[in-house]
Amino acid sequence: MPNDLSGGDRLVFQCAALLAAAEKLFDGARSAIGMLVAPGQKPDAAALEKHQFSAHALAWQATYVEALRQALDWARRLQGSGEFGAAERAILHLGFAEYGAQLLGGIPMSQAEMARPADLNLPAEAVAAYAAEPALAALNDRAALEASRLALTAEMLEGRFGQLALEDDMLSAMRDQFLRFGAAEIVPHAPGWHGRDELIPMELVEKLAGMGVFGLTVPEENGGLGLGKVAMCLVSEALSGAYLGVGSLGTRAEIAAELVRLGGTAEQQARWLAPLASGEVLPTAVFTEPNTGSDLGSLRTRAVREGDVYRIFGAKTWITHGARSDLMTLLVRTDPGSTGYRGLSMLLAEKPRGTEENPFPAQGMSGTEIPVLGYRGMKEYEISFDGFEVPVANLLGGVEGQGFKQLMETFESARIQTAARALGVAQNALELGLSYARDRSQFGKPIQHFPRVHAKLAMMATETMFARQLAYFAARQKDAGRRCDIEAGMAKLLAARIAFANADAALQIHGGNGYALEYPISRVLCDARILSIFEGAAEIQAQVIARGLLGRAN
Repeated sequence: MPNDLSGGDRLVFQCAALLAAAEKLFDGARSAIGMLVAPGQKPDAAALEKHQFSAHALAWQATYVEALRQALDWARRLQGSGEFGAAERAILHLGFAEYGAQLLGGIPMSQAEMARPADLNLPAEAVAAYAAEPALAALNDRAALEASRLALTAEMLEGRFGQLALEDDMLSAMRDQFLRFGAAEIVPHAPGWHGRDELIPMELVEKLAGMGVFGLTVPEENGGLGLGKVAMCLVSEALSGAYLGVGSLGTRAEIAAELVRLGGTAEQQARWLAPLASGEVLPTAVFTEPNTGSDLGSLRTRAVREGDVYRIFGAKTWITHGARSDLMTLLVRTDPGSTGYRGLSMLLAEKPRGTEENPFPAQGMSGTEIPVLGYRGMKEYEISFDGFEVPVANLLGGVEGQGFKQLMETFESARIQTAARALGVAQNALELGLSYARDRSQFGKPIQHFPRVHAKLAMMATETMFARQLAYFAARQKDAGRRCDIEAGMAKLLAARIAFANADAALQIHGGNGYALEYPISRVLCDARILSIFEGAAEIQAQVIARGLLGRAN
């Protein structure tokens, strides 16, 4: 390494060296796991299941390497704009040191599962070569790490959590607008909405509609704002940081509008896109069934054609915002003789809005609420169909059997958006923990001064920024029209884990007070827990990533 580099340049140089070593380690792991589960041109399903732990370990390793890559790119862009300050340097240092060490010592896939090099069938010499990388030892110098933790905590106490490197004044202004809106219109009311387990008031929904939340990515010619997925990330994160339920209101509109835009007929696009974008029509996604979970190929709800209508028979569950919605994107089996994903179709099923007293007033349809720990504000429902009618004209795309394919086309956007929601929760938890650590004194001083407290806060900020840059990368890939199923999955996988880790760490900083309902962190912990389950459970996400990586490798 050149001796005349400045502190920031030296750090970037070391991180680049560590990234190169990590990429080489990953290449070896992918080859080793590929020999186990993908000896041909694509992964073998039986082998992939047999070696599931190793395949999922590969997915997590790949996610870490991509997070390092995007963090380094973030730092270089900030260097170029003269914004690579104390907070940003500390984040880069702490993130590369920790993730670099975990690649060697073990990556937490969950609270009970560690992915270690041995799980990846890596030869001892490959692990030894990575361990010998000088940058790994340099970045993990104990005194330097503590200096970075203290520097980052000091920056955060001044309100500096790291520049985002958006490089777009309009996007920065939009983010600030929604952060201010959340602080004024959502944060003061969120504890009450959660505590009373009530729907988000329609007055707030209407304000969000007026701000364009439901039509962010809908083309302008269809009544939307015509913005990209990065804008969607910024808005979703800002609103979810105020209250996850509010930040998730736009998810259903995002999914429904993308289904119609990509798969609908011209008539369906003309009928639905503008009302969805304006918030006039509130949609809900009706996919999951009681005994299917993530296995949509086992879906049993039937649509029986009788003349110009389909009559629906079956049951759905975990339907978010189901009662107050006007339109269901309803996944059904139109071919009763089919198995798996064949024979599934998507219907644009209109329904009347329900009320507290009568949530499902439509004939042939009934439902009950599912009480939940967190993620409140829209409510969850089980819905039963017994002859509910949908016009044949509302078959998405006008052709039966395309439902699963149509749904798959929305997964990238849905997972990017979920990553953004997780980032909002993670940032909220960080700020709550930081505020408490600043104001709470024990043993004669604010608890922020104790090493294990400011170490928690520094790592929370670091991981949040790393996941944020990974999510923005996936969003930019999507905006550029590139396939990003792996990248979107990585963003969702990592951000969801970090959201819960941050909430748990922030509650620990609160001590016993964190367990009290009067403190917001207790609600945030409940909200955070759902993020690694919906829109693809963490295990399913890792499976998708691993299969994609191994398919690309061969």
